[in-house]
Amino acid sequence: MDQAIISVVRKLQMVNTSDHNSVVSINIFVALLCASIVIGHLLEESRWMNESITALLIGVCAGVIILLTTGGKSSHLFVFSEDLFFIYVLPPIIFNAGFQVKKKQFFRNFITIMLFGAIGTLVSCTIISLGVIQFFKKLDIGTLDIGDYLAIGAIFAATDSVCTLQVLNQDDTPLLYSLVFGEGVVNDATSVVLFNAIQSFDLTHINTRSAFQFIGNFLYLFFTSTLLGVIAGLLSAYIIKKLYFGRHSTDREVAIMVLMAYLSYMLAELFYLSGILTVFFCGIVMSHYTWHNVTESSRVTTKHTFATLSFVAEIFIFLYVGMDALDIEKWRFVKGSPGTSVAASAMLMGLIMAGRAAFVFPLSFLTNLAKKSPTEKISIKQQVIIWWAGLMRGAVSMALAYNQFTRSGHTQLRENAIMITSTITVVLFSTVVFGLMTKPLIRLLLPHAKHTTNHILSDPSTPKSLSQPLLEEGQQDSYADLGGPTVPRPGSLRALLTTPTHTVHYYWRKFDDAFMRPVFGGRGFAPFVPGSPTERSVRGGQ
Repeated sequence: MDQAIISVVRKLQMVNTSDHNSVVSINIFVALLCASIVIGHLLEESRWMNESITALLIGVCAGVIILLTTGGKSSHLFVFSEDLFFIYVLPPIIFNAGFQVKKKQFFRNFITIMLFGAIGTLVSCTIISLGVIQFFKKLDIGTLDIGDYLAIGAIFAATDSVCTLQVLNQDDTPLLYSLVFGEGVVNDATSVVLFNAIQSFDLTHINTRSAFQFIGNFLYLFFTSTLLGVIAGLLSAYIIKKLYFGRHSTDREVAIMVLMAYLSYMLAELFYLSGILTVFFCGIVMSHYTWHNVTESSRVTTKHTFATLSFVAEIFIFLYVGMDALDIEKWRFVKGSPGTSVAASAMLMGLIMAGRAAFVFPLSFLTNLAKKSPTEKISIKQQVIIWWAGLMRGAVSMALAYNQFTRSGHTQLRENAIMITSTITVVLFSTVVFGLMTKPLIRLLLPHAKHTTNHILSDPSTPKSLSQPLLEEGQQDSYADLGGPTVPRPGSLRALLTTPTHTVHYYWRKFDDAFMRPVFGGRGFAPFVPGSPTERSVRGGQ
């Protein structure tokens, strides 16, 4: 009996020690987050640094200190978990990107963005996969099968849309931001869908039928994920418009928007779809309809809530990646052949650059052929910046690599360890080098970008533009809001072929005003909530 009591006491002591260690780790990590935010703010005006690189470097420094204090046993406070990343950290970043994106600029370049994000990712994945099949066999890395090679292509085809937020400015270079960031979101979604499709397919027997089945499955996942995000956004708009949450409490409005956005992401994961694509388009739909159905206080609250969650998640990702870069467990396997790891990393970096160039310049040439106005065409200098800014690899690549080559963050195989360390090296090198050089490159190639692009920034329906009146009844987005001269009403198939973007926007605006906004709300169609600031401001202006 005494032995049983002693055993229980010891177990309780172990649990308490474990809990205490977790509390200490969380405290240190939160302190590092605060330090990253403060130092990033102090370096905000630097032409070289940005908050992503600052957090990355602080993470590396913290990893060195932890490595020294633990006697070389560990360099991080938490074990990397792709589930933690995909379920908790990534959703607020991608949702806020869709919620804050300038919709006119995004959909104005929608065809180009989809070409870069979907077709470009497939081209890049193919080139990287063929390259590693050709060259990795000469490096004596180990036993990798065809599934591993294709997975590597999907892993390194994923650009870092999070870092793009830091190095490009939506106000200074709206076209570049729209193209690179829009492509990055679609690219991440495409890479994840492609990665999941590769894992679920039997790649030992590839034939024409399986190839078409693979493409069909890919397209199904892509469009179903988008549709789910749109439905979730519309449902939130309809609920808030019909139930008048603002009559009772701003908290309810904010809560339903946050929970519906997260629910859309988790439903996508539940049905094995792309949560990234789902939550991105849910954010776009919510900003177009739901955001206009709530009171002014709710609009300000939601805008800053989503932005803050996204900001903290971004810092969290780069801080952790910096700490994980020194994980001694992975490097122990490659210390006997450091040249192999360096060669693999250099080869992957070269394939990434070649794979991106293989679609950016040809697809830019094709999109320029379809554009009549010289101001809408992508210049060669802009193409170089698009190519360069998309070379950064980040947390999505890390998460996919861990998913493919580790089990619960650990690995005991040399070839898997080499792939993890190579991924870490590529992420660190691309983020620091390309991230540091992007701003100076923009200043060098486009020295007057801020002065020549501000005329297309007006997007009063975007939540970011709180300087505009939050509710203007009867004032709808005009067709001229696209940022150029007024385009005459398209009345023929020829108009659709010559100005497809303008034509689609024209008919979408008619459909939106006639059917969508009356049902789901939106700017100019939101109901007045009795006693709300909206109603008082409208009455005061009458």
